[in-house]
Amino acid sequence: MVAYSMASSDALHAFRRFGLGRRGTEPVPSDVPQWLRLQLSEPDPLLAEPGPTIGNAVRVDRDHWAARKLTAMPTEGLADLFLEDTTMLLRHAVTTDFPVRERLVWFWSNHFTVSERAGNRPLGLIGPYVRDAIRPHVTGKFVDMLKAVMRHPAMLYYLDNASSVGPNSPVGIKEHRGINENLGRECLELHTLGVGSGYTQRDVTAFSEILTGRTVSWDPDTAGFVFRADMHEPGPKMFMGHEYAEGLESSETALEWIARHPATRRHIATQMVRHYVNDVPPPTCVARVEKVLNDTDGDLQQAMFAIIDMDEAWVPLTKFRAPVEHIIAVQRALDLPEQPNNALFRASAVLGQKFMGPILPNGWPETADDWLSGGALLERADWAMTQASRPGAPAAERVAETTLGDHCSPSTRAAMKACPTPTEALATLFASPEFMRR
Repeated sequence: MVAYSMASSDALHAFRRFGLGRRGTEPVPSDVPQWLRLQLSEPDPLLAEPGPTIGNAVRVDRDHWAARKLTAMPTEGLADLFLEDTTMLLRHAVTTDFPVRERLVWFWSNHFTVSERAGNRPLGLIGPYVRDAIRPHVTGKFVDMLKAVMRHPAMLYYLDNASSVGPNSPVGIKEHRGINENLGRECLELHTLGVGSGYTQRDVTAFSEILTGRTVSWDPDTAGFVFRADMHEPGPKMFMGHEYAEGLESSETALEWIARHPATRRHIATQMVRHYVNDVPPPTCVARVEKVLNDTDGDLQQAMFAIIDMDEAWVPLTKFRAPVEHIIAVQRALDLPEQPNNALFRASAVLGQKFMGPILPNGWPETADDWLSGGALLERADWAMTQASRPGAPAAERVAETTLGDHCSPSTRAAMKACPTPTEALATLFASPEFMRR
């Protein structure tokens, strides 16, 4: 059991830096490192509950198109399902007792971005994607997450591999179709090796050939990943100095090799340190995480433990909260009944970071400069006022103590005290530089 006591600066920092902000006056751990490790060692509570499935997405899509034939006012189909799934994820972030694990789910979902901007089918599959390909693996081995992502229909649709065909395959010859390199390129550039790691355009093409045949069944009875040999480019492929035979098993071998490549481990170590420590990742921190990944065959839980143990990760307020992080931190601080009508999702769109809707495959940016425009800060201040105005909102002084403690600056305390109403004082706190950092 973890012992609890009055909030310490380290405990409040842990809620902000590694989690999603403290929820109301929830107990704080006296042994903060032990609490953080338990957060990453206990099972994910959402995986013990029913959740979104690929089969349900197919059924919703089928019913939507059937309704279009019968009425001029059909349901929105997969768009409605996307809103339902993302709203559930946002509500869970507000109420979860495992905010450190949930924060890690968000990090890896952004690393392996599948966006609602890519069309109807990826849109309706984002809920199952996070549940099936990301959530089970965030404290496991990177290779297992990579393989799950590269089989998931959401990713195969999002980056067009579902329609990628080997030009010399039976389907390619018959239908005069060819390879789509989107998934192969983004997997190498964004998900694994990273830019400048030594692969060439020929390697991108070869890797994309290796991935042909990975496609999706959209039939209600067989919905999900399928491998179609008649779409797969036949013959051996030479990729980064290694030859791979044709077939699904060989493509899995290629993914395993990529996942364990030193450049991949350096790349994901850099991304993790940027997210949890500093916008400019300290080289010594990156090297430490990279070594752990090398020593443990890519164990992501051990990598997180290494970050938790870094002195650099305990320097307060060095990271800026992206809009959705700020939204959830405010909700957890208020600890009020949930708002209706998808209010959190709508707020994410208004504040410029539509939840699960990055513009590009590289996901939402991680650095403060990307979120610090004057207009964006004014939007946050306006939204903060609407939240501070909610019935039952706690006093600003209490929220300052329970979320920031000693890290609430004298200038912010003075500004709160000078406000003519409690609502304005609370809005001032939510819009303060300290509350917008973690």
